[in-house]
Amino acid sequence: MREAHPIEQAVGMEFYVSDGDGIGGHLRESPEDFRVRELEAFDWHPLEADPGDFHHLVLRATLRGWDTNDFASRLSDALGISRERVSWAGTKDKHAVTTQLFTVKGADPEALPDVSGVEMELLGRAGRGLTFGDLAGNAFGIVVRGPEAPEHLDAITADLRQFAGDGPASDPGDTVTTLAGAVTADDAVAAAEAETGSDADLVRIGVPNYFGQQRFGSQRPVTHRVGLAVLRGDWREAVRRYVGDPAETEPEGTQEARAVADEQFAAAQPDWQTALDAMPGRLRYERSMLHRLAETNAGRDDETAPPASADADDPFRYALEAVPSNLTRLFVNAAQSFVFNRILSERLRRGLPFDRPVAGDVVCFADREAPAGLPLPDTDREQRVTDERVDTVTRHCERGRAYVTAPLVGTDTELADGEPGAIEREILADLDLAPADFDLPGDFRSRGTRRAVLCRTDLLVTRDPVRFEFALPHGSYATAVLREYLKSGPLSL
Repeated sequence: MREAHPIEQAVGMEFYVSDGDGIGGHLRESPEDFRVRELEAFDWHPLEADPGDFHHLVLRATLRGWDTNDFASRLSDALGISRERVSWAGTKDKHAVTTQLFTVKGADPEALPDVSGVEMELLGRAGRGLTFGDLAGNAFGIVVRGPEAPEHLDAITADLRQFAGDGPASDPGDTVTTLAGAVTADDAVAAAEAETGSDADLVRIGVPNYFGQQRFGSQRPVTHRVGLAVLRGDWREAVRRYVGDPAETEPEGTQEARAVADEQFAAAQPDWQTALDAMPGRLRYERSMLHRLAETNAGRDDETAPPASADADDPFRYALEAVPSNLTRLFVNAAQSFVFNRILSERLRRGLPFDRPVAGDVVCFADREAPAGLPLPDTDREQRVTDERVDTVTRHCERGRAYVTAPLVGTDTELADGEPGAIEREILADLDLAPADFDLPGDFRSRGTRRAVLCRTDLLVTRDPVRFEFALPHGSYATAVLREYLKSGPLSL
């Protein structure tokens, strides 16, 4: 197996499953080169519906060059409301053109602002705000610029087709999901050829269902380290990891500011105001944490208690909770993702299959209510695979009716048996973690779940330009596919 880029290895992605060299190149030369459209599983009522019963406005926004969190802040500021009243199902990167739903609680439709780089369509009203569970998946259209060796496309695709196993094949009349919606395979190919003027191929491929680099930070992969410190009860170290701990990939001024923060964390009498003054204004979450540390005089011999508004007993926990709740949850989620990536890498190292189970695996079954052309796993329907059931469950996996899983560890996690269970226990032991460690206060607590280890998709490929179009279930990463093709490191993705 081919070893992954060192930055990827640092977040648990240790291997590629395609052995040959990549095509090279880079993504996101312009936002239009990386298009994402959410595939929703969310219903709403007409705008005329009673706002007393349906007090959340539903809008669809196409963002060009906007991070989802930044747009939510801009929207809430313009409306004069708390950002917590703006909800969405999935967070998107700003170096893209992204189309997704938002709900805004208690807002006046006439007050929606014009925002540069954003097209908004008011759809109606809902009785609740969006959550992550309302996202069925995402459709992607991605252009690779400057590929050095496009001739490697076919060899990589052959490896990924083999890794996908004997799953269901796409026939010309089958439904596949593209940026334009659910269409037949033949129509998808014809549309791609008409758009690009280049021949297109539609193939079924598979990749390890790794959490992508952006889950941890592309320039500075630290979010999981914050989460690991939280799980170990070390709130001070969690804040230090987020605020300090400079990375060479950051601008020089940012590195210097983080170094100042590290100096204060190492001091017997830390001066948090000095660290706050050094931190650039664009790093607003770091500044919010440092402001709370200065406010509470945290870590000093003459330390005072946090103010009455603090929900935490520990001033460093109080500082960490300065970020919005969705980012607070992300810290522990990133730690779970790191553990999951490590488990998948060990499964690859040992040569265990991803497209079918071995004895001891836990599988989940397909979601009966999944949108046409987007098969989804239903992790609420699980089954342990015994020696006697391996062949039967394998047939279910081949037909797209079942998926092999690994844990996103939480308080309710029951580990697998056999060799898969041994892998799970060894990774947790190596990190000095246990399911009980996830019994944490507030937004940091996680019950856990399981996640498919294999990500299959119908991949539409054109060669001039090199362009990929495909759809993935919610929680799966486009970069898990693209890294296999480019092999030029996460900073190119």
